[in-house]
Amino acid sequence: MPPIQDHPLRYAMANELHARPFPAVDSPSRAAYLALKPASNAAGRDRAADRAHLIDLLDRFGVQHPQPDATHYFGTIGKHQLKWESHTEFVTYTIFGEGLAERPFDAATFAVFPEDWLAAAPGARVTSALIRIEVADGDDGIIEKARDWFVPESLAISRVVGNDLVVAGDFRIDPAGHMRFAAFARPHVGNRRVGRVVQRLCEIETYKAMSMLGLYRARDLGPKMAAFDKQLTGLLEDMRGATADPAHVLQSLLEVSAEIENTIALSSFRFGATGAYETIVNQRIAVLREERFAGRQTFGEFMMRRFDPAMRTVKSTQERLQAMSDRALRAGDLLRTRVDVERSAQNQELLTSMDKRADLQLRLQRTVEGLSVVAISYYAVNLVLNMTGPLEDSFGIGKVTMAAIATPIVLGLVWYMVNRIRKHME
Repeated sequence: MPPIQDHPLRYAMANELHARPFPAVDSPSRAAYLALKPASNAAGRDRAADRAHLIDLLDRFGVQHPQPDATHYFGTIGKHQLKWESHTEFVTYTIFGEGLAERPFDAATFAVFPEDWLAAAPGARVTSALIRIEVADGDDGIIEKARDWFVPESLAISRVVGNDLVVAGDFRIDPAGHMRFAAFARPHVGNRRVGRVVQRLCEIETYKAMSMLGLYRARDLGPKMAAFDKQLTGLLEDMRGATADPAHVLQSLLEVSAEIENTIALSSFRFGATGAYETIVNQRIAVLREERFAGRQTFGEFMMRRFDPAMRTVKSTQERLQAMSDRALRAGDLLRTRVDVERSAQNQELLTSMDKRADLQLRLQRTVEGLSVVAISYYAVNLVLNMTGPLEDSFGIGKVTMAAIATPIVLGLVWYMVNRIRKHME
């Protein structure tokens, strides 16, 4: 029996679910995180350039290269572990090192990325972060450290995954240019669970930053949408006037509609991506299973106060653009209706005019027919009188009397003949 045939993508689909494993992170340790994205057309960027940039870093440490089409890499560079991932719009680098820096969040941790290598990156920094992982048997001292390390006003801190860890951060950029996150792991927590939490923190920060790109796109569109709204309102006002030129209004409406549709097309990817990234942020926070710590705000509450309003602005802008498109479409329908009504009125006037002309032609035809009867009868009477001339002498009938007798008879015959001809033609 021949073996069953596999779908060409069967193994690729199965392996995709395991393509990005969580790192195993020991406690205590530290991590440096970097996300890079081209300033424009990130989805259509040259992926080969991303791979070349990664290989440049690996070659500095004499490390084996990843597979040609790899979207994930995990390996050792020097004394550190490197995790690299390629996403739709960006690439991420995470470096894990054992032990803690003497000074919390020392920027020297980030120095594992060489400066000239960073300068040659095929993209700009979307975000970067320093993460400190400590061992904490209890809660003592955690809140004091959080106050020293983070801005109290923005501090978010919570117990996660059943109180196995306490995580903290303020989502602010420090003087060295990095975000800061702290994780306090209980002594019994395994390195894979710590790695999952650290990965979630990096993902929350990255997708939060990517989502905020949609907010600034929405703000840039504000003046343009106000201009669209003003133009549409003016065109609708013109359509209300009886003297407005439909051709001019239609041309203006087509121009505005084209501009709106073009704006929607240029913004659809960014707004769609923003919605997807927002969903990921909320999912990553949800899987942390947060519990309140020392009465402070959680990561979910921080996002609800600061992040969610920004996302609502993006959604509002997207809906407003679509509403303008629908409004322009309805205005076009109204203009078409007005033109159809005016055209129907013109057609009615034309039909009325044609009816009048037909009536005049009918009257003229009947007049001509009457005159024809008279003319034909005149000649016919003369012919009859000429033919009956000999009878006048034989019967002693005068010419006048004969004309009086023949004229009604000839007129009646001619009229009958003309009517027959007309009815036959009809």
